[in-house]
Amino acid sequence: MKELKLMKGNEALAEAAIRSGCDAYFGYPITPQSEVLEYLSTYAEQRTGMLVLQAESEVAAINMIYGAGGTGKRVMISSSSPGISLMQEGISYIACAEIPCVIVNVVRGGPGLGTIQPSQGDYFQAVKGGGHGDYKLIVLAPSTVQEMADFVPRAFELAFKYRNPVMILTDGALGQMMEKVELFEPIPRKTNIEPWATVGKPKTRERNILTSLHIEPDKMEQINLHLQAKYKTIQGNEIEYETYKCDDADVILTAYGLVARICKKSADLAREKGIKVGVFRPITLFPFPYKQLSKLSGKIKGILDVEMNAGQMVEDVRLAVEGKIPVEFHGRMGGIVPAPDEILQKIVRMDFFREEKFAGELI
Repeated sequence: MKELKLMKGNEALAEAAIRSGCDAYFGYPITPQSEVLEYLSTYAEQRTGMLVLQAESEVAAINMIYGAGGTGKRVMISSSSPGISLMQEGISYIACAEIPCVIVNVVRGGPGLGTIQPSQGDYFQAVKGGGHGDYKLIVLAPSTVQEMADFVPRAFELAFKYRNPVMILTDGALGQMMEKVELFEPIPRKTNIEPWATVGKPKTRERNILTSLHIEPDKMEQINLHLQAKYKTIQGNEIEYETYKCDDADVILTAYGLVARICKKSADLAREKGIKVGVFRPITLFPFPYKQLSKLSGKIKGILDVEMNAGQMVEDVRLAVEGKIPVEFHGRMGGIVPAPDEILQKIVRMDFFREEKFAGELI
């Protein structure tokens, strides 16, 4: 029987890690995600034997993930924007060595140390590869506290299916807000030994070596070609998205995470005024649902992309529609969350609405 609780997003995610059979967590405190480390250090070891360790830095923590993940166990790390920036070298190593792990970024405003308020300014870093080299993370973007929990076992599943790091990209508002969460039944910790894992040299096989260092260019190119083929497979198999009132829409709002929830309210307000607005929400940011959004764009007049940044996912939205319809952008920065009314006002000020008879009445 599933258990219903009122929890913060960070707490729900941490509880989900315990219930997902996570073997080890390495992290370092940083607002607004410190509750993940605090919750796990309080409850995890006594309940499942899960190792929880506060490292001396984010750099140390991601390299602990590298080593522990190489043994084939379920490992997780969490941080917030500046901390994730410090981990980029290690994440690149992990991606090349094909070590499964779950990375959580509870995003705060930047650049720099910025603010502890919520933001979506790390989209490029997460989706385009924040570290060096040609690699990709699978990126999941929850929009509710329920999804903060539900995406953890899904992230582990994808990480081991593709031997690839998976990032849960959320924000400080979702991390701190409290909502009802239906918790899933616990998943047992892994007992099997992965054939690729570094567990010494058994008599039955040669030892495994997991590394990202390959001096010979021919070897390095073959590894890169293998990785690109894997990413193409992921793009073909793992796209997830959500639509809201898109069937008869004239305008589509594109948004992810928390902002997608706000956009649904804006769509409802617009329809009260006779404007048919829907919402297209990518759940996987990589792989991005280009084809699905492109197909939808053939039925509408325009898109308004809404984000808590200066304009990042909007580039992928424009790539998806290939110039067939106008795409405009509305963003807030510095930790400010857009309100439904301001999004509505931006909708009616879109360029193609200037010729609509009702636009002047709504502004």
